[in-house]
Amino acid sequence: MKKIIVLFLFLGLSLISCDAEFLDPTKPTEGDVFSSRSGLIGAANGLQSKWSIGRQSPVYTIITGSGFTTNELRLLNAGNVDEAELLTGGVSVSSKNAVINNLWSQSLVIYAEAQKVLDNIGVISVPVEKASIFVHASIYKAMATGTLVQFFEKVPLQTTKNAGFSSRADVIAATIATLKSTEIYLGTANGFSGLAGNIKYKNTVHALLARFYLMAGDNDNALVYANLVDLSSKSTFLYDAVSNNPIAFNAILTPNNYQPIDRNFGLPTALAPTALDGRVNFYITPGSNPTTGAGFFDSNSKLIPLYLPGEITLIKAEVYARKNLLLEAVIELNKVLTKTAGADAFGVGANLPPYAGTIDQANILTEIYRNRCIELYMSGLKFEDSRRFNRPNTERSRNWYPYPDSERFNNPNTPADPVN
Repeated sequence: MKKIIVLFLFLGLSLISCDAEFLDPTKPTEGDVFSSRSGLIGAANGLQSKWSIGRQSPVYTIITGSGFTTNELRLLNAGNVDEAELLTGGVSVSSKNAVINNLWSQSLVIYAEAQKVLDNIGVISVPVEKASIFVHASIYKAMATGTLVQFFEKVPLQTTKNAGFSSRADVIAATIATLKSTEIYLGTANGFSGLAGNIKYKNTVHALLARFYLMAGDNDNALVYANLVDLSSKSTFLYDAVSNNPIAFNAILTPNNYQPIDRNFGLPTALAPTALDGRVNFYITPGSNPTTGAGFFDSNSKLIPLYLPGEITLIKAEVYARKNLLLEAVIELNKVLTKTAGADAFGVGANLPPYAGTIDQANILTEIYRNRCIELYMSGLKFEDSRRFNRPNTERSRNWYPYPDSERFNNPNTPADPVN
């Protein structure tokens, strides 16, 4: 990873995105920002702004990249070359692709800036502030590496010039270690005035640990942390008329970018949602033809969840299924199938009958995958899920992304691009 110096200045305090990065001699230096309480709070808030606002943000690039690569989305204008490349896939995906380049560079910037916040946490003396900022920055550091490893075969974990690249297993382990390092602070990290307050820190850490332990194949720990998540608690990215929901603003409410592919969510016929599945009308505007997006993406001020309660329940179901505890897996699966919109913290409800299929591991895992694709539609998780469940290559346009030119031209340790 090439060393990137980004001054958030007081961007985070206003939570307003600034796409350009300038060194302004009238503003504080990097040392000033990270050596004061107000500067560190601003930098911590800047992590959230950088992650969630704008077309260059990971929120946009994760949902867009995964969505086109796994057939969730339809392109409205082939002139949007970067999105079109992801839809076509294969060798058509260029190392110059802007979605991929932004996903890579923004995640690495956030990773580096989060580490600077953690390295300077000693300037905060009030326990609740220190704990909250430490957990806040750790969450974004973990999401940065944990996101990159879902799209790229290898990822650098150092912020030095010509950094080496780490294996998938090592990156996931580092991501988990970052989240585990927060545990001594979770009892105190309750947020405070001045720090973005829409993330429930303990719950979010536990939810992310469940997610990444599942990715690591550590089913026992995935279950431990999934069981710690309060499904009524909500952690969200908030938006308004100034700081817009990036999917709504740049895609769904824009007539020439993209929309959901169809009411089957692009799934094969055997996996498509039934007409009675309440989640279809949650994510797709009822009666729209061609389909238009709803859910979390039909207003510039709609919130976007960091994770959904249904993800946690489906993690439990998958763990039990992979451990061949099939009756336990069906119990968790049925919680998602029978859940009504009113029983879900975000209003996502299938309201369907319980599972009535064959009780064997293969069929139950397929049903769990099917429900992840529907329950977690346009969450950015389907790309990772598709590989983990060994779905056919025909259901995704690539297996991994090529490394951006911005990295290859500046780091001789950049690995060869994957073939597909």
